[in-house]
Order: sequence, then structure tokens, then C-alpha cells
Amino acid sequence: MSDSRPIGVFDSGLGGLTVVKSLCSLLPNESIVYFGDTARVPYGNKSKKLILEYSKEITDFLIKHDAKMVVVACNTASALALDELQKHSPIPVLGVIKPGATEAIKATSNNHIGIIGTVATISSKAYEKALHGLNGNIQTSSQACPLLVPLAEEGWLDGDVANTIVNHYLSPLNDNKIDTLILGCTHYPLLKDVIASQINDGTVLIDSAAAVARAVKKSLSDSDELNDSDEKGALTCFVSDIPMRFESVGQRFLGAPMDHVQTIHGI
Repeated sequence: MSDSRPIGVFDSGLGGLTVVKSLCSLLPNESIVYFGDTARVPYGNKSKKLILEYSKEITDFLIKHDAKMVVVACNTASALALDELQKHSPIPVLGVIKPGATEAIKATSNNHIGIIGTVATISSKAYEKALHGLNGNIQTSSQACPLLVPLAEEGWLDGDVANTIVNHYLSPLNDNKIDTLILGCTHYPLLKDVIASQINDGTVLIDSAAAVARAVKKSLSDSDELNDSDEKGALTCFVSDIPMRFESVGQRFLGAPMDHVQTIHGI
């Protein structure tokens, strides 16, 4: 049975479009409804209560748009609100943390996994909890990288500045001899090349956006909800505000022009 209902995806801003890009690549027939909460970004400096409130509002909005599952393409919301969202929602809700952790455990040889992310994500220890829940023998080294999000949004993806900043953040992880590195922020896939150039040779990079796309495909396949139509899926984008440079930043994350974006005030 083919299920043509869309996949719902949301993030605090536009970084989650890297997840959308991975979904479109892996599941080209699936339609996607994306909500970027650009009026209230960032979530990282807000209380757990407020993040949960926003996340429930957006989940309900996506359900009204007939989503068959919701992907929380935001590490902060995944860390702080996922359990409550899963209880709240009548449809499956998938976060970005467990898929990345699962793939990292499969990839590591020496059981020492590094994690980079925003201050909020690293402080939450959500990746450590997920990794240790899957394998109690895993050793972790984590590093908050507050300058990587602005680098990605500015498009400074290579060159001296990017190399210097990334090297500064990754040096302690290199010293700790990690063999696997989780890119624990949806902005970081844009910086994958510079990260790969500054991390120890042979270190496996876990792109959480690609890991989530694979987890979505497995979930939909298991529940017989894949869209097996031959037609290309449609992408519908909603935002809570149109910020400056919105189109150029959005296109950088999505890898394609952002067409027909609708602004929703007060969900």
C-alpha cells in the first residue's frame, strides 16, 4: 500500500533543511512539509518548558497538514522535548540524536566516540545518554562549538578562518584519540569537508542528517507507510518569520532554491 501523506520536519530555524536535503535524496518520492521557527530561533538559550511548548505547537501544526510522521530536526528540541512529544503525538515522532548515536556505535572500532554540537546540546549530554544506553562500554569526548553555526550560515565553509576555528575545537578530540565523530548539529554537514581535513586521519564522521534520513526510511518501511509512487515528492516550507538573507541561507542548507515559502504567525 502506498502512503502519499507527507513527512513533517521542523527545526528552530533553517539548519533542519540539511535533514530535508538528505530525505529528498534518499526518499525522492516522499512529500515533505517543513516548519522553521525562524521568529523564535535559537532554542538553545530557552528553558525546557518553553522548548516543549513550541515543539508541541509545531507538531500539532504538522499533524494538521496530514503528516504521517514528524522528524524533530533540531538537536536541542530532540534532547529536551522528544520523550514528551512522543507521548503527545498520535503519529510517530523521530529525533536526530538516537539515529546518529546508533550509527556511531556501528562505526567505532576503539569504542571512543567524539561529539560536537551547540552549547545547549553538549550541556544536555543527550548524545552520551543515547550512546551509553546502546552500549555501556562506550567512552565519549564532547566539545561545544558555538562558532560553527555562524560559520555555516555565513557560508564560510573553507579557508583560513574556517580551518583555524575548526582546528581549535577539534584539537582536544584528536588528542583523546577518538575514532568516530558525531556531527551533532544540523548545520554541521555543510562544514563536513573542513572538519574532515582537521580531524585525525581515519576518523569516521557521522552526519546526523543522513542518519536520520535512513532511520525515517526504516520506520516508514516497517510500518508500510512508504510512498511507492513514481512521482517526485513535493516540498512545502513554512516559517514563522522571513529573516534577512533568508533565501541565500536556506538555499545553502537545502542545496536548492526555496520556492513558495509561506509565513505563519502564531501557530
